Amino acid sequence: MATLMRLSQTVQYTAEGAVTISYPTLVSSPLTLNASIEEAFGSHPKSLGIIIVRDLPASYASQREKLLKLAYKFAKLDESAREKYADPASSYSFGWSHGKEIMNGKPDVLKGSYYANPTVDAPTVSDKEKNAHPEYYGNNICVPSLLHRNLTHTNSRAGPDPDQKGVEGFEDAFKDLGRASQTTKARLLHYFPPAPGISGPSDDEPAMYLQEGDGSEPTVISSPSPASGLYIRTRGGDLTKVSIPPDCLAFQTGEALEIATGGKLRATPHCVRVGVNPVAQKISRETFALFMQPNTDQHLSPSETFGQFSKKVLQEHYKKST
Repeated sequence: MATLMRLSQTVQYTAEGAVTISYPTLVSSPLTLNASIEEAFGSHPKSLGIIIVRDLPASYASQREKLLKLAYKFAKLDESAREKYADPASSYSFGWSHGKEIMNGKPDVLKGSYYANPTVDAPTVSDKEKNAHPEYYGNNICVPSLLHRNLTHTNSRAGPDPDQKGVEGFEDAFKDLGRASQTTKARLLHYFPPAPGISGPSDDEPAMYLQEGDGSEPTVISSPSPASGLYIRTRGGDLTKVSIPPDCLAFQTGEALEIATGGKLRATPHCVRVGVNPVAQKISRETFALFMQPNTDQHLSPSETFGQFSKKVLQEHYKKST
């Protein structure tokens, strides 16, 4: 991956301007990365609110490919078979979900998701919490070999220093993130090949593109169009394309962290654009996202817990279409 070096800093960048750090350094000497983290998530106009982790263990790329191909294989099952793994009681936040989420006032049928908690199969919280938040404290709905926990080993080490001035809310709201929290959510996504006249995906995760072949195993291909990819609006308002290589991980700050820090760490608007390609109707898109979150009773602000915040988000995306 191409990088640039600013002489006045020990910060490395991708060719497109995203900050990149080395995984071995993140594990062994995280405090040496303060400048990189500040550059990635700071308030300056060129900040993208994303950091790319390179030099991952050698096994990562093959494990990633295996996982994303499983998304394709599951989505190829008959609808009746897939729906056996759906869980309406959790607002479809465990197991399979297709056509349940509301996007722009209509059910989103372009993609299917498989949700699971990659850190614990059965959360150990009170019955009161389980009943109040089934979307987080339900039991995993297991399909053999569908989710691989070894993809979640890179945890919250890339987070900001809680003693750093300006992020006072981080320590209280996210102190147990990735360790004691039982709300971690993994989302494996399959974007069905678009029908004629239907636009492609608009999510925010790095992806693998698969083209259907004559056999049972799909073919991994590059992005179907140079214009396809993740786009992020910088703090200064510029729209920038950011590529995430298949042997790297990317971390982004979300809305919950923005609330927890009183707006000092802000989530950057982002989307995926899909360019025109004549064979798009034969190409699916597979992605994997991991959401590291606090427990539902932890406060993001003096007046709102994470559980209350997430309820509002779920109600917005799973309300009935009009």
